[in-house]
Amino acid sequence: MTQRIEDYALIGDLQTAALVGMNGSIDWLCLPRFDSAACFAALLGDEDNGHWRIAPTGAGDCTRRGYVGDSLVLESVWETRTGTVKILDFMPQRDIAPDIVRIVEGVSGSVEMAATLRLRFDYGSVVPWMRRSDGHRVAVAGPDSVWLRSEPHVKTWGQHYSTCSSFTVEAGEQVAFVLTWHPSHKPRPALVDPNESLAQCLEDWEVWSARCRYEGPHRAAVMRSLITLKALTYGPTGGIVAAPTTSLPEELGGVRNWDYRYCWLRDSTLVLGALLSVGYLEEAAAWRDWLLRAVAGDPADLQIMYGLAGERRLAETELPWLGGYANSAPVRTGNEAVEQLQLDVYGEVIDSFHVARTAGLSGEPHAWSLQLSLLGFLESKWREPDEGLWEVRGPRQHFVHSKVMAWVAADRAVKTLEADPSLGGDVARWRAMRDEVHREVCEKGFDPVRNTFTQSYGSTELDAATLLIPRFGFLPPDDPRVIGTVDAVQRELARDGFVRRYSTTGPAVDGLPGDEGTFLVCSFWLADALHMTGRKEEARELFERLLALRNDVGLLSEEYDPVARRQLGNYPQAFSHIGLVVTALTLAGEDGAGAVGTAG
Repeated sequence: MTQRIEDYALIGDLQTAALVGMNGSIDWLCLPRFDSAACFAALLGDEDNGHWRIAPTGAGDCTRRGYVGDSLVLESVWETRTGTVKILDFMPQRDIAPDIVRIVEGVSGSVEMAATLRLRFDYGSVVPWMRRSDGHRVAVAGPDSVWLRSEPHVKTWGQHYSTCSSFTVEAGEQVAFVLTWHPSHKPRPALVDPNESLAQCLEDWEVWSARCRYEGPHRAAVMRSLITLKALTYGPTGGIVAAPTTSLPEELGGVRNWDYRYCWLRDSTLVLGALLSVGYLEEAAAWRDWLLRAVAGDPADLQIMYGLAGERRLAETELPWLGGYANSAPVRTGNEAVEQLQLDVYGEVIDSFHVARTAGLSGEPHAWSLQLSLLGFLESKWREPDEGLWEVRGPRQHFVHSKVMAWVAADRAVKTLEADPSLGGDVARWRAMRDEVHREVCEKGFDPVRNTFTQSYGSTELDAATLLIPRFGFLPPDDPRVIGTVDAVQRELARDGFVRRYSTTGPAVDGLPGDEGTFLVCSFWLADALHMTGRKEEARELFERLLALRNDVGLLSEEYDPVARRQLGNYPQAFSHIGLVVTALTLAGEDGAGAVGTAG
C-alpha cells in the first residue's frame, strides 16, 4: 500500500464505515455492518482485492482535505494544472440500505477525472457478475448486490474486471455517484437524491454536535473524537466497536494483527463517563443498555468482547488470499481472545453501572441483581490467574490490574449500598472482599525496592494499566506508591515520551513474537496520572504532543511508532479517542471549564 494508515479518513452511517485515502480511493468497506465481509479490501491486500477511486486523471494525493464543520462529510480538494476540483464523500444515515455518495464539484478551470470501481465481495476474494439495468451498473455475487449510478449519467466501461469512467468537470459543474448495497434476493432499494442526502447528513451532524456541553480547551479535538466515537457506534443496538478495521498491524511486517470490529467491555467505564460528562446522555444510556443485554446470563460466561448486537461466537480465522497491510500477515477475522478469562471485566461492568447510576441514568429493575450475581462469581474467582486486560496469549498470570478491578467491583457495590440500602445486599460481605483484595495487591503486586506496582505478582515487569490506580480510587494520587509507579512507568516503558503497554523485550509475557508501537491510550493515561499527582505542566505538555500525532483530519489509530513516526494498529481506534476526551476533561477540570473526570 502506498497510503500510510494515517492517510485515511473515515466516513460512515452509524452501522458501518469506510476508509478514504488521500488519493481518493476507498480501500476498506464492510457491508452491511461493521463486522460484515469487506467488498473493498485493498487496505489489506492490493487493488485487485477491491477499491473505488475517483480523482483527477494522473493525479496523486489530494492537495488538502477536511471534514465539513462538525460532521462526517469529507471534502478532498485537488489543485491541478488545469483547474481545481473537490470531492464530497459521505454515507447518509440509512433508512434501509447503506449508500455511499461521492459528489465531484468543479471549483475552477476544467479538470479531467478518472474513476475506477473494483468490487470484490467476501474480503476481496469474489469477483461479482456485472450487468446494466435502468442506467445502473449492477454487481451480484451470492448474497450481495451493489448498484452504481451517476447524476448526470457518465459513460462507463468494463476493464480488467473493473468499472471505469472518464469525465470532465468545469467550474460550477457537479457529477454525483451513488453506490447502494442490498441483499441480492431483494428488490433494489429506493433511490436517494445525492444533494438532498448531503443536506440531511450535514443537518444530522450539526444537530448532534450542538448537544456537546464541553467548552474547554482543545474543543475541536474533543469534538472530532466524540464524532469518531459516534461513527463507531452501531446505531440499532448502541454497541461501540473498538475500530472499523481488522488486522492493521501493531508492527509493520509483523504478526500482531487482530480483528477489532467488536465491542469490548474494557472500554465501558471510560466511554460512559466521557459521554455523560459532555452531555450525550442518550448515547450513554444506549451503551449502558447494550452492556446490560450483552452480559446477561451466567456470570461464568462473561466475555471480554461481544458482537454488535451482543453476539458471543466470534470465531477467529485467517484469510490467506490477503497479503496484509505492508505485508503484515496473517489477516484475521474473528477474535480468539473472546475465549479468554479476564477478571478485570467484572470490575469494569460493575463500575459502569455505578457511573450510570451516579449520573442519574434511570436503571433497569434487574440491573442490580445482575451486578450482585457478577460480584458473587468474582468473589469466588478473583484469586485465580487470568489473561489480563491486554489479552496475552501466553500463560495466565496474577495480573495486578485484574486484581485492582476486582477491588473496584467490591468497592462500587459497597458505595451503591451505602447510598441506597433499599437495593438489598450484604454490604459487610463486599466490604470484607474489598479489604482483602486491597491487602493482597499491596503485598504481592508492589515492588518496594523500586517503589512501583508491577505487571503481575512476583514479576519485575511493569504494566501501563497500573497508571489507572488513582483514577479508579484504589489509592489516592498523593500516595508514594502511586507516585513511584508513575515514575517507573515513565522511566521504563516510555519511548520518546510515549508509553508502551508493557515490555516486549524481556520474557514473552504475551506469547507472541515481534514488537509493537507505543500504545496511545496508555500515553493519555500517563498524562492523567501526571495531572492527578500534581505534575500538571508535564501533563499538558504530553497531551499537546499526543494531539500532534493526530492526522490531518483528527484521527488516531491504536499505536504510534516514534522511530518511523507512523500510526500503527487498527484505525481509527475508539480506545485512543476515548483517552483523548477523558484527558481533555481531566485537564480542563483544573481550568474551571466545567468538565469533570470519570473516576467512579
